[in-house]
Amino acid sequence: MIRFGILSLCIVTAALLPRQASATASAELYTSAAYRYGRFEARVRYAAGDGVVSSFFLWKDGSEKSGTFWNELDYEKLNADCHVQTNALFGNPVGDHGQKAPLSGDLCSTFHVYTYEWTPDSITWLVDGTQIRKETGDTARAYADNAPNGMQLHFNIWPGDASFGGNFSPNILPVHQYIDWVQVSSYENGSFKLAWREDFNGQTVPSGWLTGNWGSPKNLSTHDPLNVSFISGYAVLSLTPDGAKGPAGAMPGDTGGMGGGGSVGTGGRGGMGAGGATTTTGGATTTTGGSTAAGGSATAGGSTTAGGSTTAGGATAAGGATAAGGSTTAAGSGAGGVLTSSGGSAAPNGGSSDSGHGGATAGSEAAKGCSCRQVGSQRHSPTGSVGGTFAALLLGAVLRRRRALRENSFSWTVP
Repeated sequence: MIRFGILSLCIVTAALLPRQASATASAELYTSAAYRYGRFEARVRYAAGDGVVSSFFLWKDGSEKSGTFWNELDYEKLNADCHVQTNALFGNPVGDHGQKAPLSGDLCSTFHVYTYEWTPDSITWLVDGTQIRKETGDTARAYADNAPNGMQLHFNIWPGDASFGGNFSPNILPVHQYIDWVQVSSYENGSFKLAWREDFNGQTVPSGWLTGNWGSPKNLSTHDPLNVSFISGYAVLSLTPDGAKGPAGAMPGDTGGMGGGGSVGTGGRGGMGAGGATTTTGGATTTTGGSTAAGGSATAGGSTTAGGSTTAGGATAAGGATAAGGSTTAAGSGAGGVLTSSGGSAAPNGGSSDSGHGGATAGSEAAKGCSCRQVGSQRHSPTGSVGGTFAALLLGAVLRRRRALRENSFSWTVP
């Protein structure tokens, strides 16, 4: 009787104590609808980090159930070198037909357009419009015959292990995967026709999309809807400690790089950061002033220099003071420098930002084009008048003051 009472007390006490959380929280975002035959495209920047698996895949719902023919197509970022693997997983039992994609460069530092083209006769993988793999014959028939209701679009991020993904350590968290846009084209009469496009311009899960809440493939994390966020026109999937869910530290702004066109000529954003003016003509983006990255740096088509860079048409002093011409922003902890501008747009503050990072979006952005490039603004010098001389003296004083403040008060870091 006493033993039973102690056992009952232990059970009640255990029920009242907070449940011990798993170490890592992951994320998954997917379409509620499935699609058969078509072109499926997404502009994605995968998450960096050894052991971090970051992906865009097509999936037949219920494939994991016993006795079901499995149908799955993958782009998966793996290992510390951030290489991408393409997979065709199909069969009952499932067979793996993975291949390392013939791609070079750091695929986790820039956005790229990843595409599947699925027809009755073939499955093709393309990156930035270039074919990297094509399957016909038995592989194509496995999907044509066994996925009659189509497949859903999925994106996820999760921790792998030494057998797949690399050597994961929670010390690198948080890390984030960014999705700029997604579009689906139907396959009709031998050609692809755009059906819909999602730009993630809202702040909540868009209509037609769902978030996962189940264990990840290696059971080293659980997908949590709190780790799916929508920031400045990007879907952000986060891999975090279980007790720190959400997009903290996320900076979804473009770093330029290969934007890719997509099937309708759409592609990379003009960049994130105050002061970047973007115009688009026929799918090509021209960025004036550049986008602002961490620590007061400015980017021009993907080239980033931290700690006070110089952009064409607008000289930027360290810490955020801006000379005449060009558009820019002061950065770091939302702290703005004193800005004097002639002929160019300028933001007096870094905007909302984490400490040591560039300001959040404040520049104008038109429709997205396929590539970004720096175009120098006309630079004007105030000369030939008393007002011009005074402006030059004032600018010199401001620059010296800002330099002194920076050297004494700030330490810039590039994330």
